Amino acid sequence: MLNAAQERAVAHLGGPCLVIAGAGSGKTRVITHKIGRLLRAGYEPSQIAAITFTNKAAAEMRERARDLLDDRKAAKQLVISTFHALGVRILREDGQALGLKQQFSILDSDDVASLLREAGGTTEIKQARAWAWRISQWKSALLDPRQAAAQARDPEDVQAAKVWERYNESLAAYQAVDFDDLMVLPLRLLRDHEDVRERWNQRLRYVLVDEYQDTSDAQYQLLRLLVGTNGRFTAVGDDDQSIYGWRGATLDNLRRLPEDYPNLEIIKLEQNYRSTNAILRAANAVIASNPKIYPKRLWSEHGEGDPVEVREADSDEDEAERIVARLQALRGGRGCQWSDVAVLYRANHQSRPIEQALRRANIPYAVSGGQSFFERAEIKDVCSYLRLLANPDDDPAFLRAVSTPKRGIGATTLKSLGAFASQWKVSMFEALFRDAVVAAVGARQADSLREFARLMHDIDWRERTAPAGELLRELLESIGFEAYLRDNSDNEREATQRLSNVNDFCDWIARKAQEDNVGLKRIAQTVALITQLAERGRQQDAVTLSTLHAAKGLEWPHVWLAGCDEGILPLYTDDRPLTDSGLEEERRLMYVGVTRARQTLSLSHCRKRRPAGRGGKTYEPSRFLAELRAELPKTDGRAQALARLQAMRKRLGSNEAAPEAEAAP
Repeated sequence: MLNAAQERAVAHLGGPCLVIAGAGSGKTRVITHKIGRLLRAGYEPSQIAAITFTNKAAAEMRERARDLLDDRKAAKQLVISTFHALGVRILREDGQALGLKQQFSILDSDDVASLLREAGGTTEIKQARAWAWRISQWKSALLDPRQAAAQARDPEDVQAAKVWERYNESLAAYQAVDFDDLMVLPLRLLRDHEDVRERWNQRLRYVLVDEYQDTSDAQYQLLRLLVGTNGRFTAVGDDDQSIYGWRGATLDNLRRLPEDYPNLEIIKLEQNYRSTNAILRAANAVIASNPKIYPKRLWSEHGEGDPVEVREADSDEDEAERIVARLQALRGGRGCQWSDVAVLYRANHQSRPIEQALRRANIPYAVSGGQSFFERAEIKDVCSYLRLLANPDDDPAFLRAVSTPKRGIGATTLKSLGAFASQWKVSMFEALFRDAVVAAVGARQADSLREFARLMHDIDWRERTAPAGELLRELLESIGFEAYLRDNSDNEREATQRLSNVNDFCDWIARKAQEDNVGLKRIAQTVALITQLAERGRQQDAVTLSTLHAAKGLEWPHVWLAGCDEGILPLYTDDRPLTDSGLEEERRLMYVGVTRARQTLSLSHCRKRRPAGRGGKTYEPSRFLAELRAELPKTDGRAQALARLQAMRKRLGSNEAAPEAEAAP
């Protein structure tokens, strides 16, 4: 059942339509129902294109369209894809007009870096990535190398423009394109070749664009060329959720639509189907300070709901412990699943103390938009030694440990060792002690392998008396692990962060061994269990940890938004001061975070934080909290705590009254 505004959006087929869809207002429902309406109006399935930004969103839209339409064959013929996938399709069919063969190659980021290093005459991967980023910006701005060179303001840009020209020559020679070309080349093709443009105008008679606020200038121009002068399209977006300015998205596209299409129908979806009114009031209060293109105010029929809570913590460690306490209270008091909860934050580094607290509490979690602690390469490297110590028959652990750091043992040697071990039906580590291994891998390689074996045996013998944390640090020092990390990091900051992660892991091992009064080998036997905790995070019942950017489009019953501090949210530094447009985008990011919550929302800020590798730093509460607090009712925290305790005891079957002196967690 569609509400009145949704029905208007679905029914409007006669011209261009802009649907301003507030968070949780059912925009995907509108798009899929409009596809059905178009089919009933006589459009062929292959004449309808629905374009979005991620493969995941396209797959979801395709699935919902399939469920809505009785004719599965018709659903298959719909063009539902990302902008870039549509670009590939256009180039495959008509790219010969630009000199491209039908089977051109699409380069990944590593291929691009390799070609740029060659074009720029350097071996520095960092420099190649810097060129790739600058060239991508120029391509998004629809410049060519000559125009980029003319606009260059410093020697670095001048050099990048020259490298770009040589890079383009390589692309042409290899019949290859990069990711940005999948937008730029179709645009050039439709703009410069009228016959191709008319053919695609006839093929795609109606276009729907999801997340329109995230379109770049190139994507807007491509849309205009695809829909032709009749403007048969529906754009669905929300100016309050535009958070990708750093990758070329521009709100100007929302402003340009009424100018370019004077008969544009504008329809607002303001009824929210996700959140309570307490949460929506907070969201409306935050975003109210931003200038409006299309003003709206979200409302819901879900009732008032729980008050939004703002918590102050002494430090980021204290903040993490409060988060854990809240999660445990939700689990015990409301009986929710771990997967019902998300902890959101502005930047990836904020997850570190939260992950540590969750691991201590044995709460499974999954990291979205970042990397969990145990997925980090340096932690996997250290764990491979511990896994091998616990189980010498663990071949994958052996392969990782023996080759990290490099010991002059290459892939050919390990392949020969693997074949030898299979022949004798033993593990690769056990095979090192067979006399015949010398003939299998060669004398020099066998010496290197047996040196590694002696190292592991020495650790195995010493762990009976040496403290676990001390022994692990000695092991890492003996293999030169710090130098290895520095040599394999892009810069000093990355190396410092990776070393800090390893130190955290060693501290955890030392603390755990001391608490359990066991040695390194016993702790090593739990590493598999620890890593399984990270694996459990990929399963269904796990708390989600996510950056705000990665959380867009998702929702959870319970959300905790951490790090609402000046300098973090909004994000700025002395080197990168906050501009007016930057502040507006950061406020939209806060709004996106608030509107992910369905039932409860908690926000926190810290007096002091310890960024990795640096000393403590004091913070003030985010200005966004001041904007939000105006809409928060004055609540009795003690009464709320008592109510939560009563609910928990009721769930556990206890009739005991909650003590009056109990304080809020």
